[in-house]
Amino acid sequence: MEESVAALTAFVLALFVGYEVITKVPPLLHTPLMSGANAISGITLVGTLITAGMKLTLLTTILGFLAVAMATANVVGGFLITHRMLQKFHRK
Repeated sequence: MEESVAALTAFVLALFVGYEVITKVPPLLHTPLMSGANAISGITLVGTLITAGMKLTLLTTILGFLAVAMATANVVGGFLITHRMLQKFHRK
């Protein structure tokens, strides 16, 4: 039970901190920071895969799966946005 509470607490705190950090970044800096954010999300993805694979409890497995899905969406979305931005600099 204590592991579940700790996992849920970490999950909620990570969501809150991530939201607060992203909302404080000015829109002009989002694209230059995207490559760094993709690297961090890649590291997060590896960590969430390890956590989800531990199967401590059903709750930690579900939270791990949600974290994997969110980190994957973040990495894929970041690369798609970066690719789109780089296309603007190609000659026609």
